[in-house]
Amino acid sequence: MAIKFQYNKTSLQQLEKQLKVRVRTLPIIKNKESALRIEVKRCKTEAVELEKTLESQIQTYEAMFALWNEFDSSLIKISDVHLGIKKIAGVRVPLLENIDFEIKQYSLFNTPKWYADGIYLLKGLTHTAIEREFVLAKLNLLEHARKKTTQKVNLFEKVQIPGYQDALRKIKRFMEDEENLSKSSQKIMKSHQERRKEVDA
Repeated sequence: MAIKFQYNKTSLQQLEKQLKVRVRTLPIIKNKESALRIEVKRCKTEAVELEKTLESQIQTYEAMFALWNEFDSSLIKISDVHLGIKKIAGVRVPLLENIDFEIKQYSLFNTPKWYADGIYLLKGLTHTAIEREFVLAKLNLLEHARKKTTQKVNLFEKVQIPGYQDALRKIKRFMEDEENLSKSSQKIMKSHQERRKEVDA
């Protein structure tokens, strides 16, 4: 990325300001990137653990597969999912706070004993599956933010800061050269004037 500038003091001051902002901001962005990196790693671990939990719950469900034909699936349904939002290193991510289940009344005497266990198992299975979806959504958001932050760090570190430093060097050299030329021309003018005075005298 070529930085546009002019060879004057105003441009020099503007570039110095821009460079200061980037140098000051870089450590903050680096901290954000490392925080996001840690959070992504934690989130991946959480997703793997939830996957294992879900698998074991599904196996428990399948172990009772023959009984599920008798089960009245209208007994349990999700009435509400309570969501929250949490900020992690400046990134807003969804948070599963709670799931409300609606369980219909059923006769304890006329239904098989395992119905209570079945309802408990379905609640656990549903909760884990929904929580896993939230963790995966959170992981996607954090991963996206981490990639963007890494790009910004690279942009500042490898492109903009060196670019501004290079532009400042060029302006300073140009201004020094201009000053030297001005001094040299003044010396030449002075020596010409002194020669004229000598000739005239």
